[in-house]
This record gives sequence, structure tokens and C-alpha cells, in this order.
Amino acid sequence: MTAKKRQVTGGVDTHGRTHHAAAVDQAGRVLGDQQFPATAAGYQQLLLWLRAFGRVVKVGVEGTGAYGAGLARHLSASGITVVEIDRPDRKTRRSQGKSDPIDALAAARTALSGQATGVPKTRTGPVEAIRVLRVARRGAVKARTAALNQLHGLITSAPDALREDLAGLTGAALVQRCVDLRVDESALTEPVHATTAALASIAARITALNAEIAHADRRLRPAVARTAPALSRLFGAGPEVAGQLLTTAGDNPDRLRSEAALAHLCGAAPIPASSGRTDRHRLNRGGDRAANNALHTIVLSRMRYDLRTRAYVDKRTKQGLGKKEIMRCLKRYVVREVHTALLADFAALHTP
Repeated sequence: MTAKKRQVTGGVDTHGRTHHAAAVDQAGRVLGDQQFPATAAGYQQLLLWLRAFGRVVKVGVEGTGAYGAGLARHLSASGITVVEIDRPDRKTRRSQGKSDPIDALAAARTALSGQATGVPKTRTGPVEAIRVLRVARRGAVKARTAALNQLHGLITSAPDALREDLAGLTGAALVQRCVDLRVDESALTEPVHATTAALASIAARITALNAEIAHADRRLRPAVARTAPALSRLFGAGPEVAGQLLTTAGDNPDRLRSEAALAHLCGAAPIPASSGRTDRHRLNRGGDRAANNALHTIVLSRMRYDLRTRAYVDKRTKQGLGKKEIMRCLKRYVVREVHTALLADFAALHTP
């Protein structure tokens, strides 16, 4: 078969500075492998190298959300079908070994066999903008939680006089009182003054992080509402929840082939757990756990404030279902609403 008629499938093992590519024909025979720099020029060289073997059908890329993001965008923009490849599991690596050429060849053969069918996120639209803004906010929230834990830990073990002075204060009042503590810089070798200085420093950090989080919310709230108005209108879907569900879905709606696919993506699809005469399903502990947590937040809100949901919970409880099973069912129903809202929002975004 001539090179022009040959159909080629590529596989790429991605790294921070270099990408290793492999090419196979339709029978899985190795055509070659080569390493390229992880730069715009390197992406172009990689694609030209693949095309030299024949017509490129598709390329399997590892790490399309990290080191392979730039390459995936370049290949998609060039009209190449890109398939997201999972890292090889430990059992496969124990039996076959580990090297860049081996991983690239495994990615190519996985794409060729159809075992991997995941469509990577394009990361070129407003959803990607929301994702990166949420990364900054999430980091500030985690830092604030750590600082609050440190503050309470120091107060618990603080000298009696200082601990009694702060007794009864909580939340913002406690943080502000610690900010206002007077520090004697000349007596920091004494535990009371050292603890006072530490509390004041941590409280100042919490205050700064509160301001950073509030600023991030002011940026995110209108961005989420403008990008996903239908999703934002769902009962229990605030800006943080809607932003997470948008981030999970990505900018390209073709990833959401059905509501069942979205349920699997969010870890809300029912998993069979039947045995003998027992016929039941259990919670799905796979999928995107952050998206599952967003669904959990919606369900909790509805179980408390939505009359229709409360009636459903009462009915299923009388049928003998436990709280976990009821919440699993509710998450699956919520996914149906989320899928419909996301498709409506994506259609509006892509309508001229």
C-alpha cells in the first residue's frame, strides 16, 4: 500500500518539554516513533511527521488536560480527530514495561482499537475562562481553610489570659479581634507575646484571603450567568455549582453525547449491585468528584427547600430506601435537568 493510501493512527506520550509520538497502520503495525519539542513549532513538526506515513485518521493523546492541552488544540484546529487516552494502569506497565516509545505506541493502538473514545475539551471558549478563574478562587478558599484551622489550633493551646480574652468569639468577630491584637515586638521570646503575634499574622492573612475570594466571586458571578443562564436558573445551582458543572462539561458540547454520558462523567450513573435475589443499585464512586459534589449540593438544597423533592423523599423512604439511595436517585434526575440546560446554553453560545 502506498503512503498516500495508507491510513495512519498516531499516539502521543506528553511531557512538560517534549512529546513522544508513535504511528501505526490500520493493522496496528508500527510505522515509526519520534520525539518532538512541546512548542508550537514542535506540534507542527509532529503533525507533518505523522502525515508523511499517510492519511492521519486520528491521534490518541495522553494528558489532554495538562501537558497535552496545547498539542490537542493544535491537532483539532488542523482538522485531526483527537482521542483522550488514559494513562496505562499498573498491571499493564508491570507486564509491558515503561518508556516514552512504549507509552506512545500504547496510546496509538488504544486509539486504533476504539477502546478510547473520549473527546478532549477544546479549552478555547468562555468555559475555559471560567475554569481558570475558579482555579484561583479554589486556591484562596483552601488557603483560608488552612489559616482558620491554624488560628483555632493556636487559640486552643494559647496561654490562659489570651485564650480567655478570645473566648466566646467566632467567625468574623474572632478574626477581627485577632487582627486588632497589639504585638510587643521586643518580647517575642515569651509565649504570650509570640502567640499574640502569630494570631495577628494569621488573622491578617484570613482577612486578605476573604477579600480575594470576594473579588473572585464578583468576577465569576456575571461570567457564569452570561455563559449559562439556563443552568444558573436551576433550583439549587448557584454560581459556584453552575461554574463547576460548566467546567466539567467543557466548551465543546459534542462531548455530551447523552444525559447518560453526562451522568457517568459526573459519577451519578447507577451501578448494578445485585446478587442472588437482591436487585439493587449502589452509589457510583467514579467520575468527576467535583461535579458529583456540585450535584450533591443541588440535591441537599432541594431536599430542604423544594416541596416536590421533599414529597419524593417521603415516598421513597416509605418504600424502604435509605438516604444514600434516595440521594443517588435524585442526582440522576438532576443530571437530566442539567443536561437539558447545558445543551440550551451551548446552543445559544454557538448561535450567530
